[in-house]
Amino acid sequence: MKHSFTLNLNEELMVLDSPKIMGILNVTPDSFYSNSMVNSESDILSRAEKMLEDGTDFLDIGGYSSKPGAKEVSESEEINRVIPAIAIIKKTFPKAVISIDTFRSSVAMAAISAGASIINDISGGDADPLMFQTVKDLQVPYVIMHMQGTPQTMQKNPLYNNVVQEVYKDLSLKVNTLRLMGIPDVIVDVGFGFGKTIEHNYDLLANLEYFHSLNCPVLVGISRKSMIYKSLGITPEESLNGTVVLNTIATQKGAQILRVHDVKEAKEMLKLYSFTNLA
Repeated sequence: MKHSFTLNLNEELMVLDSPKIMGILNVTPDSFYSNSMVNSESDILSRAEKMLEDGTDFLDIGGYSSKPGAKEVSESEEINRVIPAIAIIKKTFPKAVISIDTFRSSVAMAAISAGASIINDISGGDADPLMFQTVKDLQVPYVIMHMQGTPQTMQKNPLYNNVVQEVYKDLSLKVNTLRLMGIPDVIVDVGFGFGKTIEHNYDLLANLEYFHSLNCPVLVGISRKSMIYKSLGITPEESLNGTVVLNTIATQKGAQILRVHDVKEAKEMLKLYSFTNLA
């Protein structure tokens, strides 16, 4: 089933009439996938240029690793990592659409001021009580993701009676709150790998259509995650094929945005998928 939405990006309308790609650009020293990390200005521009050439629709820039057990990063350090990256990318590629991957309202405000257009919050507003009001003030699209616990604790013992129903309830309550606040562009992310076992992740993927009743675009972030490499007994570096397979399933189930490390391969999958009568 196709669901069409629009996003207001700095007064320019993006129509989500076909799946979009969000390319991951980590300016951190400790991402779970080492090939996604960039630190120098030249590396940042090189990675951004490659993803833009490969056809990414968004660049998602993060300065705080959210891998299980990740170390705490101060707000000032996070800002020092992401703001120069956003600024140099916007200066070099002014048409690039940038998403800031942060759960802190202060970082979000600084990033939007520097040229970002979307806030991608892995905590869904839980980590910072000022985030919802900040999104309202900024009037930018907002990704709310479900996470049980924090990056430091989320994988210690994730428990649910019914993972699909509980994740749906959490996202539904937040979507309703945001809409009552006058925030129109809300994107939902079920949070694969964030406080879920491998079984929980596959249960959510199998029931992804359920989340379309929230009447929001659905973002899927599966790329090279442990639900792939642990299930296959391989490493994140060996998980490209599994990522493409699961992203294809997510696309069949109506995902509007795929957050990926490998833009070229995701775009190729979407091109082939568009040739089918499922598109």
